[in-house]
Amino acid sequence: MYQIEVRHEGLNKYKVIKGNNIYVVQQKAEMQKRTWNEMWKKKQLQLNQKKARELAAKEKQQKKELAAKLTTEATEQLNTIQNTLLFTLDHVDTINWEDLKDTSSFSEIEPVKKDVIEIPREPLPSDELYNPKFGIMDRLMSKKRQKKIDEINELYKLDHEKWEKQKERVLKVNQKNKVIYEREIANWIEKKELFLANQKENNEAVENLKESYIQGNPDAIVEYCDMVLSNSEYPNFFPQEFELEYNPSNKVLLVEYLLPSISDLPTLKSVKYIQSRNEFKEEHLSDAALNKIYDNLLYQITLRTIHELFEADSIDAVHSIVFNGLVKSIDKTNGNEVEACILSVQTQKKEFEEINLEQVDPKLCFKGLKGIGSIKLHSLTPIAPIIKIERQDSRFVSSYNIADSLDESDNLAAMDWEDFEHLIRELFEKEFNETGGEVRITRASRDGGVDAVAFDPDPIRGGKIIIQAKRYTNVVGVSSVRDLYGTVQHEGATKGILVSTADFGPDSFKFAKDKPITLINGSNLLSLLHKHGYKARIDIKQAKEILANNPLREL
Repeated sequence: MYQIEVRHEGLNKYKVIKGNNIYVVQQKAEMQKRTWNEMWKKKQLQLNQKKARELAAKEKQQKKELAAKLTTEATEQLNTIQNTLLFTLDHVDTINWEDLKDTSSFSEIEPVKKDVIEIPREPLPSDELYNPKFGIMDRLMSKKRQKKIDEINELYKLDHEKWEKQKERVLKVNQKNKVIYEREIANWIEKKELFLANQKENNEAVENLKESYIQGNPDAIVEYCDMVLSNSEYPNFFPQEFELEYNPSNKVLLVEYLLPSISDLPTLKSVKYIQSRNEFKEEHLSDAALNKIYDNLLYQITLRTIHELFEADSIDAVHSIVFNGLVKSIDKTNGNEVEACILSVQTQKKEFEEINLEQVDPKLCFKGLKGIGSIKLHSLTPIAPIIKIERQDSRFVSSYNIADSLDESDNLAAMDWEDFEHLIRELFEKEFNETGGEVRITRASRDGGVDAVAFDPDPIRGGKIIIQAKRYTNVVGVSSVRDLYGTVQHEGATKGILVSTADFGPDSFKFAKDKPITLINGSNLLSLLHKHGYKARIDIKQAKEILANNPLREL
């Protein structure tokens, strides 16, 4: 797992980018930085516009034009918020894998080899310059002739020495230029090869992620969905922070999404320039109007997020989505920041794709999907999310299947107690998976505590459910039912289920009456098995004999 911390001092934003591939993490980090830089530019632009408004105070006509411009911008900003859902319908949310690849060319310019400096022509004794011209007097006077010859020879000697030095300088410069060029071209080739190698490695990483996603790897599916939501364009005051969890067994994607606070929303409706008073007058949304816009926005974000994830799901990896909307706010009683889940909804892909999002009322659509949340979302009233799986529970262990190996010869009352717990887990997993739920088995302890935990997303009967499995050969007494009820309260669960191969005594049923407890005896258990296509039997008498001869199998 790789992670990169990115922050923007100006916007006071911080985020940890995580992923299993360093290149993808880097790409996401760069994408986040670019987004924040763009947000910062927009923010600076707004500040500059404010300064421009103050500087234009002397020119009334300019102020009038400025007021009109600010009104237009405010209207556009409010329209953007009110059309949050419609905005995404014009965009294709599926990730284009080729866009993630680096197709750029190596940008560094190749070093240019300097031209070789030519060595000047060597002076030769035969050159005309060094052949003396003798006149009549030179021929008559030998000394005079010799003097001229000596002068010419001296000139040739000096010129040749000068040429030798010039030749040496040229050779040195050429050699230096050659060494420099060879060093520069070697460095350039090394950088280019490294660039191409990294480019190839990174592009292969993208291709591997693509193949892993296509093959349905859970981590790749989460990574893909993360990219989909990260690519979604929102105004700069949207947090766009989220956590994703994917359950491959039932193909449920859990999205915990941080929603904007109502204090982040713009309230400006228009700006008027009062010429008589030489001042601007701002008109803002009323509290009631702002609350209405805010609630509608949260419903739109919910539907938009679900739409983007389902539309981008090109391999049909996500059959159901649970969306939990979270909001950070300041607790006025102590001044501390708090985070609360204020809305939660689960929807199946087939159900959601039948909705015409262009025509829906976001709130009514949310309610039609049986979403839960307070009537007034702006009140920030916390609600219990449909599913919030605490995967850090150290009691959860790996499970194994038993049901497929059962037949009518198997006596459930005599089977190994740990196998019996896994059978109950498997049975209830099939029961709850029909509605997108999940069942996790806990570490074996024989202490009468929690044997399995079910997470049921149903908004009415759902929540966290404690399951205890009792492979008993005697009537289950009321003490076991009391213990279960205590465990339900301790765990903060919505319900408890006690499953036994034996029957329950009258006191057990009496105690369970009007309490969130369901008692399933041996007969009910066999019926549940038959419902899911399995056969077995319960023979209490035979089980007692078997367990008497093998006490290690007793609970």
